Amino acid sequence: MLVYLISAVLVFVFYVKWKLSYWKRAGVFQFDPEFLFGDFRKELLGKASLFEGFREKYRQLKARNHKHGGVYLMMNPVYMPVDLDIIKRIVIKDFPYFLGHAQNFHPKDNLTMNVFAIFGDPWRKLRTKLTPTFTSGKMKLMFDTLVGKTTGLETLVRSHIKNNKALDIKEVIARFTTDIIASCAFGIESNCLDEAENEFRKYGKKVFEPTTWRVFIVNGLPKFLVDICFNLGFKVFPKDINQFFTKTVQDTIRYRKESKVIRKDFMHLLLQMKDQKNKSDSITEDEIIAQCFIFFAAGYETSSTTTTFALLELSQDQEIQDKLRAEIKDVLERHDGKITYDAVMEMTYLEMVLNETLRKYPPVPVIPRLCTKDYHVPDTDVVIKKGTNVRIPVWGIQTDPEYFPNPDKFNPENFNAENKTKIHEMAFIPFGEGPRMCIGLRFGKLQSKVALVSLLRNFRFTLGDKTQTPIKFKKISVVLSVEGDVWLNANEL
Repeated sequence: MLVYLISAVLVFVFYVKWKLSYWKRAGVFQFDPEFLFGDFRKELLGKASLFEGFREKYRQLKARNHKHGGVYLMMNPVYMPVDLDIIKRIVIKDFPYFLGHAQNFHPKDNLTMNVFAIFGDPWRKLRTKLTPTFTSGKMKLMFDTLVGKTTGLETLVRSHIKNNKALDIKEVIARFTTDIIASCAFGIESNCLDEAENEFRKYGKKVFEPTTWRVFIVNGLPKFLVDICFNLGFKVFPKDINQFFTKTVQDTIRYRKESKVIRKDFMHLLLQMKDQKNKSDSITEDEIIAQCFIFFAAGYETSSTTTTFALLELSQDQEIQDKLRAEIKDVLERHDGKITYDAVMEMTYLEMVLNETLRKYPPVPVIPRLCTKDYHVPDTDVVIKKGTNVRIPVWGIQTDPEYFPNPDKFNPENFNAENKTKIHEMAFIPFGEGPRMCIGLRFGKLQSKVALVSLLRNFRFTLGDKTQTPIKFKKISVVLSVEGDVWLNANEL
């Protein structure tokens, strides 16, 4: 018996070591992975940020002058391109070889069957149906909803000023964007700006507070084990989140059908698709639930963190804050003091500030891709096998001094008319690029812009004493986010 046990252990050890030599055998540089855990033990155990881990691996590969490298999440091999031309091929030129984001979706987990997660023909059909929903014309239709929420935002800030209290701007902006997305995606007034805790805020927080073991399953286990987990009842998001969003969408659909309510929002556009007589153009109720969920989850948190990072930087540089405020006031004067879609589009310095924020703090610091058929990397002997995960180190690239001099400095002039023409098209991709570029990027940027316009025309912000600097980033997070609260002092102008 002991002989069998020792033999089994030796076979297992040999198998793990063989798996962790995959990239070496494929002719790709790899680091020295740890037994079982690969290159990200601390990150997978929730003791360090996975985003920072990938950024560091990018810097190490770049320092060694490698065009690409191989890393391991547990025993899963992950291809990591460094060269911008290779990245361009993956996301644009040779996109048919990389149709997916990842393999962490499953028909038994309906919230994962959204336009971000699925790939192949189902993704193509759904993306084609949804794309018209996010045109600039549709954004104009929803713009009044965004502006309408600024009244509550300004009131909340004034209440803190009146009580001589610093603002946890991270929480304030999250409540603002939650109200917007709840209204635009579900047609529901969530009133998060009036109520610090309600169901939308509760479940919105929970979506972005994954547990270590969920991160471990999704990122660390091989595909066949993830599928087994799904079949045994595992869901990427906890059961109560699934139930809340499913019921919310179903109730909204039922109410609108019975009451014949029409609103200029995302839900109305989806319901129009559902009612299409041509089945190839229509979508199901389950598809609506999944899309509303991803629109809510991605829309509120990414815009919230981006706006928070922008205000954090502006509170530490009054010169940039004053310059942006001057532009805001100048443009609004030409539009009768009203925040209009056209007015916001005229604010070129606002666009520069937002882009610089997205450069320094990309909401999705590592963009996933899935190789969907064997791919020969041009000008190399390397073949990326079907099913291999790819991670594009956006944060590493956008903080690389080769592309952005003095990258740790917040400098909106990186994106002035002269400098932005010099930026390699793959050196700034906070929303991805190519056919799988974030479908909601216009809406996300618009939310952040409206929040900044509303706040900066009324208030001056300075850094609060309770804000920890230099900031640290959350160790376990779906998007790049500050660890702890971000306290700012606000003064009415």
